[in-house]
Amino acid sequence: MPIKLIIFDLDGTLSDSLADLTDAVNQMLVCFDRPLLAAEQVRGLIGRGAGRLVEKALPGATGEEVERGLRIFLDYNDAHIVDKTRLYPGVKETLDRLRADGREMAVISNKNVALCRKLLALLGIGGYFADVLGADSLPFRKPSPEPVLKLLRDFGVEAREAAMVGDSINDIAAGNGAGVLTVGCGFGYGYASELADADYLVQAFPELLTLPPFSGPS
Repeated sequence: MPIKLIIFDLDGTLSDSLADLTDAVNQMLVCFDRPLLAAEQVRGLIGRGAGRLVEKALPGATGEEVERGLRIFLDYNDAHIVDKTRLYPGVKETLDRLRADGREMAVISNKNVALCRKLLALLGIGGYFADVLGADSLPFRKPSPEPVLKLLRDFGVEAREAAMVGDSINDIAAGNGAGVLTVGCGFGYGYASELADADYLVQAFPELLTLPPFSGPS
């Protein structure tokens, strides 16, 4: 059946936000007199939400320190969310084509939903998505399939009529768990091994349009 609903991850899929996330992590680390991290180190912390990122960036920290670190990280990221963040090449043009083909689109991210909506708006693509779910939208987050299943219900589409597009094992696991088509983005933050279970793999965002499920009208 044709793909009617495409669900996208945000960081590492639509936007390259690694530099801003690295700055936010290092701002937090400065406050704790801890060594700064390189972007490649921060890359390995991304994917399970801000809380897990802060925990990993502050090994051995107490619960109170993690809470303080999370506030510092989120406040800095909110204030500097698009200092260096940019859309990946071809994102807008590809979304234009998918919308013209009649496909509904949504976002599921492990970033808090207010930050998701702010980032999408500032990048000029907020209007493409009929719904946005963040880490705080539901009791469960990726890799749980529950956010994907909620969107299937809300949009009234069957699993075989939907796709999950993302760069990490959390995206692929969530999509596979919900029974939708999965597309791994090899240009993002996840490592190749994390995308091994995806149905398709792309190395640039516009390659979505070359995949058989997305190559024609919905």
